[in-house]
Amino acid sequence: MIYQEIHRLKNIGFSNSKIAKQLKISRNRVIDYLSMTPDEFAEFMASLHNRTKKLDPYQHEILTWLKAYPDATSAQIYDWLQDHFDIQSVAENTVRNYVNHLREHYHIPKVTVARVYGAVDELPPGQQIQVDFGEIMVDTSSGGRQKLYVAGFILSHSRFKYVEWLDRPFRTDDLIRIQENAFQYFGGMTEEIVYDQDRLLAVSENAGDLILTESFTQYQRFRRFKVELCRKSDPESKGKIEQVIKYVKNNFAQHRIFDHLNTWQQAALRWLKRTGNYKIHHNIKKRPFEVHALEKPHLQTVSGNYNIESISYTNITRKIHKDNVIRFEGNRYSVPLGTFQSDRENIAYVSVTDTHLSISLQPDTQPIASHQISEIKGQVISDPSHRQRAQTKRDRQIAQVYEAMDDTELAAWLVDTLQRQYPRHLTDQLKIVLKSAEQYPQHINTAVKELNRLGLTSANDLRDIAISLDIQAGRHQSKPAVINEKYKDMTAPERNQEIYLKVLQGGQ
Repeated sequence: MIYQEIHRLKNIGFSNSKIAKQLKISRNRVIDYLSMTPDEFAEFMASLHNRTKKLDPYQHEILTWLKAYPDATSAQIYDWLQDHFDIQSVAENTVRNYVNHLREHYHIPKVTVARVYGAVDELPPGQQIQVDFGEIMVDTSSGGRQKLYVAGFILSHSRFKYVEWLDRPFRTDDLIRIQENAFQYFGGMTEEIVYDQDRLLAVSENAGDLILTESFTQYQRFRRFKVELCRKSDPESKGKIEQVIKYVKNNFAQHRIFDHLNTWQQAALRWLKRTGNYKIHHNIKKRPFEVHALEKPHLQTVSGNYNIESISYTNITRKIHKDNVIRFEGNRYSVPLGTFQSDRENIAYVSVTDTHLSISLQPDTQPIASHQISEIKGQVISDPSHRQRAQTKRDRQIAQVYEAMDDTELAAWLVDTLQRQYPRHLTDQLKIVLKSAEQYPQHINTAVKELNRLGLTSANDLRDIAISLDIQAGRHQSKPAVINEKYKDMTAPERNQEIYLKVLQGGQ
């Protein structure tokens, strides 16, 4: 059925890649099937059923992997066979054909994930290293889940790779230490290094003008390499390393069980030797370790050891978020209200010790916040004083309520009732109480007593009671006319009674 569908799609104009995507099979398989006549395909299928295959002794293990991880690639299966059984005599193409046969026979379709590729100009040897970071959730031997973080380095010319893993987010000192390890692994360094625009190195970038963290600036001056920063997921500037991170996560890390960071890192180095740097690269059509041997003489000598211990932790930078917190290693730590400003970059400088972190707005200045580092992830660590502005406003309103009322016990009952009934809207309730006390000062105490007697709990009810008491007191009746000041001492002249008699009788 797949053979017929491949030829049908080809006849209506589908490319080999689109056929592979449509049928969820490899492009190489499409090419193989298109090259066969119907008779050749029938003969090929018969040979698969009749002949003994090299990988039959491992069929159970391969089926177990495919059923557990339907998205596993044949390249990943090939690597696992080498890792678990030290198989060296079987070609990767043989594994791919065997995996395709098992998928079709046991109805295990492959789950495909789209990958983004970027075409980047080839560079001369010794010119460039590209660096990027990634993270992945993996299963652990204890039955849990663990997030791991990876830093990947690749020589742009030879595609020779180095990776290092951590079980926590990277810091600036981690990057410097790992980069030194990469230089040793490569046997030297390049003229320039391309990084993702990461907060580990750069506080900001303004139209190409870099503001690097102090720690990384010192390291760069010591090693004298050129720094290039690029935008996130930008294939034009770092397409090679983007693919390395995907390759490491999909081929090495995915479906691998995590036990300990050291054993995981050692397994990654073995993977680099047998797979990551050994397999023929699909673009340069050569094995990276062979091209690396030719590129190595062009690398710059790395002389002296950089003192990692001298790195200042003050220059770990973090973004201040709208809710006035920074994020650090899976938790959120508060800064005083009003620290976030919409018209600025909102960068904080974090100083870290073993147990505490301090947050400053500028390097080497007094911290605006200090917190104990939480070992539990997903927490909000907040200092109550950082919310002082809202607290002060509420306290001021409460004090004004006490001033407006003669009975202190009655005022305490009112405030306590409103706090319990409206904890999230207390300031709004207190505002209504104060407005009522301002408009009806002679009735406010009586209104609160009546509120208590009726079992009501809202400031709106208190206002309505005060209005009712005011109406009952006659405040809203008609008021006497106000006499203009300049006429208040004037009196109307008295007239003779005869004058009024003449008017009533119509006389002149």
